[in-house]
Amino acid sequence: MLKLPAITGLIRRRLLVNYRVDPAVVQSILPSRFRPKLHDGHAIAGICLIRLEGIRPRFLPAWTGITSENAAHRIAVLWTDADGSEKEGVFIPRRDTGSLPNHLAGGRVFPGEHHFADFDITDREGRIDLSIQSRDQSMSIRLAARETPDFPATSCFRSLEESSAFFEPGSVGFSVTRDCCRLDGIRLETHHWKVRNLTVDKVESSFFDDTVAFPPGSAVFDHALIMRDIPHDWHEVSAMSVPARA
Repeated sequence: MLKLPAITGLIRRRLLVNYRVDPAVVQSILPSRFRPKLHDGHAIAGICLIRLEGIRPRFLPAWTGITSENAAHRIAVLWTDADGSEKEGVFIPRRDTGSLPNHLAGGRVFPGEHHFADFDITDREGRIDLSIQSRDQSMSIRLAARETPDFPATSCFRSLEESSAFFEPGSVGFSVTRDCCRLDGIRLETHHWKVRNLTVDKVESSFFDDTVAFPPGSAVFDHALIMRDIPHDWHEVSAMSVPARA
């Protein structure tokens, strides 16, 4: 893979759709170098649904940038670095994109292999209706949500501020690749961090609704957050070597 220059652009819309999950179930999914980052005894996983605009190497003008809709299934994790220090970020078992350039370049020009998917999104007056279907038919997402001032009382987090503080440090992501022993790494640097409440009226996820991977009751929707209009940069992180699964 080529060395990635610093990439810049705008996060026009980012949804973090979060599930609380049985830690033992999550650990069985994770590569052995990771362990789940817990909150109130729960592992936290979810889907990042992100619209990127003006994405380009930092040295190029804004008009050269591309726009894309993307989805990443992610799990909040901890790991111990080579120098013995504890790190945190996210493990990404799957990425999908509606952008053919992202699909073709992912894992080659920039970190993270992306499956190709069809995105159908309506985002109007604070309401979002979203449907995603991967071209290989192995992943689908349905979501109906609306921006709201209220944080859900059913969440394992006590407030928007507590949730925000949990997710903000997780800027480094390691993604599954075709090589079973290599994870691609990338770091998201937001120029500012501001999340708001998002009430979810309906969510369906082929990933979290899979009762083989997640036995009934082991993965429960918890809450969702939204970010809008955030300038940001992407920076490559050295790939991580992991043992092959038995």
